[in-house]
Amino acid sequence: MLRLTWVQPEDLLGHELRQAAEDGREPWAIAARWKAAGGCEAPARAGASPHRTSRYLRLLAEDLLDELADLPSRSAEDEPTELVRIQARCPQWPSPPGGDPAPSPAPSRSRLEAAWLGRAVGCLLGKPVEKLPLDAIRDLARATGNWPLNSYFTARGVPGPLLDAHPWNRRSAPTSLAENIDGMPEDDDLNYPLLNLLLLQRHGRDFTTADVARLWLDELPAGRAFTAERVAYRNLLCGIEPPQTARHRNPFREWIGALIRADVHGWTNPGDPAAAAEQAHRDAVLTHTANGVYAAMFTAAAVATAATGAHDVHSCLRTGLSVVPPRSRLARAVAHAVRLAEEHPDFDTVVDELHAAHKTAHWVHAVPNTALIAAALTQADGDFTGSICRAVSGGWDTDSNGATAGGIAALLTGDPAALPEQWTAPLKNRLATSVADFNGVGFDALAHLTWSLTHREASQP
Repeated sequence: MLRLTWVQPEDLLGHELRQAAEDGREPWAIAARWKAAGGCEAPARAGASPHRTSRYLRLLAEDLLDELADLPSRSAEDEPTELVRIQARCPQWPSPPGGDPAPSPAPSRSRLEAAWLGRAVGCLLGKPVEKLPLDAIRDLARATGNWPLNSYFTARGVPGPLLDAHPWNRRSAPTSLAENIDGMPEDDDLNYPLLNLLLLQRHGRDFTTADVARLWLDELPAGRAFTAERVAYRNLLCGIEPPQTARHRNPFREWIGALIRADVHGWTNPGDPAAAAEQAHRDAVLTHTANGVYAAMFTAAAVATAATGAHDVHSCLRTGLSVVPPRSRLARAVAHAVRLAEEHPDFDTVVDELHAAHKTAHWVHAVPNTALIAAALTQADGDFTGSICRAVSGGWDTDSNGATAGGIAALLTGDPAALPEQWTAPLKNRLATSVADFNGVGFDALAHLTWSLTHREASQP
């Protein structure tokens, strides 16, 4: 039986009930109606419940999704989605670089190659344990003497009962355990940066959200989109236009998907975090709202700051926060995570505190995952190995967190030769993807293409 994930109304409703509680609506009466009718909670980790529901429950779920969308939110004033309202709530919004009409120098090809490699390595490290609970990640790593985490996960030496209790990610284990790695396997955390290269090639910096939508319909296989992206894709096919694509029956609109698309916007706006954040906003609102959008803007601004090579990781994170409304859940969570990372030398303690603080959030939600990325980069002081291992060891969306932390930390090194060979050699300078003609592309070639786009944009008046 085919159960398409992330689109079944009866599964979306449970997620929307949780989203409503998080963003300050009052969903309790609707939740009671759903429960009284026999409706179930959303799947905890999978994208779809295992069995079909009745036609009645499906139709009821659709009606209740629409009712939930009409409920007023207490957080609406502090957490807007429109760019002009976001800017109005950010008193430290960055100014153009130096007040100088000349743009900041584009990062070198070497720096960009390091960033691409770092993003891939961090993603690959996290792939086998994606979706696993925190205690499972720790137990699997300890079983092979890999804790604190310092190398790729391996199944060699893991006791059978432990693997039975906590199996590796089904899709990733054949390509992402240390003994199986043969180049960088396909992952959405790398597909979206490739799509954004195509976006800038075709439309330049002035692309619109509609341009992003058209590009996806042309170049992104529907089966390679997940959570908010899959719902937005479905909405496009149903004739719903952006930005309503992010809102219509899309309970994942504050999850991590927009964040993982943000690096290219930072790479191509070196030294101009405001422009990077604005670019990320136009991309993000196709699929996300509020904190889901802020996570992308935060990342793009931090990456743009790191791309110059003139700032440490702490300055990059502070700049990232300057484009996030300070009263938002994301701003508060990141500030809390950075404070924990500064106070506690043991990162396990930091992670335990974060998991306690965000115990009701879904494992793919943008707020806890962005906080974890910030904590990892802070405590590792931007060190590459320290950053990716902390980000992945903290659980939740392990491959996405590893990718973002790895991309920023590697960008700060400035050169692929500065990344330990134990991480980069297994990638064999080869990336698998289903996006356009990129399958098998090398990271050096991607760096050259990114550099040419950045150089072209920087040279334009």
